Order: sequence, then structure tokens, then C-alpha cells
Amino acid sequence: MMFSFAKWNPSEVANIPLSCSDTDTNMQYSWAEDDFDAPPGVGRLGLSAPGDNRKYVMYHGTTRAIAQSIQATGFRQSTDGMLGRGVYLSRDLLKASRYPIDHPEQDRAVIKCSVNVGKVIKIDHQDHPKQKTWHKDGFDTAWVPPNCRMVKSGLEEDCVWDPSRITISKVIDPKPVQTYGARGYM
Repeated sequence: MMFSFAKWNPSEVANIPLSCSDTDTNMQYSWAEDDFDAPPGVGRLGLSAPGDNRKYVMYHGTTRAIAQSIQATGFRQSTDGMLGRGVYLSRDLLKASRYPIDHPEQDRAVIKCSVNVGKVIKIDHQDHPKQKTWHKDGFDTAWVPPNCRMVKSGLEEDCVWDPSRITISKVIDPKPVQTYGARGYM
């Protein structure tokens, strides 16, 4: 079998413009924290249930504007949600960084907090008898464990009844990370 190759002619090569603007829609964001030291007596994310009367690092995802308002005036209970009234947080930074859903990532913020969970109840299935009434039975925090099919993401969620149990540590803004993909090759 014989192959025939045409002679290469540089004048027949087309120039393809490259776009590398700062407003590139392919921009991705990193939610990594720049400090990994929890305050003394405060636990970090684990797959185990939060223990009663312990403090944990938790995160609350919101917009940058609302994060500023929360820093100024503190958290307030939401009027309703999957677990009823309370402040919704997670020990999982990735989970919190997804909120608000359908909001541009570059305008999101995550509030890092220290939370004294008080008395905790595990809510691990839809239509749990105490799903929205847990506080009336003396619980301070409702905990949805990971992978229990209560949350689409499969990540854990917490609802804290009393906002005074939450101490704000800082606000984490997303850090832009330039991705080049195939367009980085010239």
C-alpha cells in the first residue's frame, strides 16, 4: 500500500483567533480556604453525626450582598424549608458553595461559622415524624446525614433553630481560577 502526501502550503493555513478575555464564560472558581486551623474546641467535617453540645465549623452559602448584611446584623431564621424554620448550614464547604442555586458563582459567598449545635436530632428520611417540628421536642439542631436521599447532592445539611448559637468567623469569596483547556495550545 502506497501513500501519497500533498506538499504543505503555509499560505493555505487559516488563522484562528483566540479569546483570552477576563470575562471568559469558562472561568472556574475555587472555594478553598486559606486557613485550615479550627479554633480550639471546634471540630471539622466528619461523616459521623454531630455530637450534642459540641462546636463545629459550618458554612452558609449566600450572595455577597446578603453575606455583608448577615455580617452586620447576624443570622435570622428562614421562615420555612425542608427542616422547617431555622438557619441552614453544612459542615461541608462544597455543599455551601453551591448556594444560592442558579445564582452566578462569582457573586456567591460562603460564611464560615463556629456553631454550638446543642441537642441534635437526626432526620434521615422524607416525612420523618419530627422533620419540621424537631424544635418543639427540645432539639436545637436538625441534622440530615450524607447520602440518606433527603438532599439531591447527597451532602449533609444542618438546621440550627437559634441564630445566637452561630458565631461568624469570616466570609469566603470564590477565587477565580483560569482554565485554558484546548485553547491554551497554539
